[in-house]
Amino acid sequence: MSNSYTAVVRQEGNWWIGWIEEVPGVNCQEPSRSELLETLRITLREALELNKQDAIAAAGGSYQEEPIVV
Repeated sequence: MSNSYTAVVRQEGNWWIGWIEEVPGVNCQEPSRSELLETLRITLREALELNKQDAIAAAGGSYQEEPIVV
């Protein structure tokens, strides 16, 4: 499944900074725009995987997964 997220990016001095609108805590800075976008992709993937692991652990041994479309 492929999801789409929104990166908000801006240049500040010699650095590019950015964050993902839909996922709090996913923010990065890099010396170039292309590096920033790649780092945001990696950081977003890691954050989503950690959130998934946390949700499954909180559910305990017996749970069901249901897709939610917004």
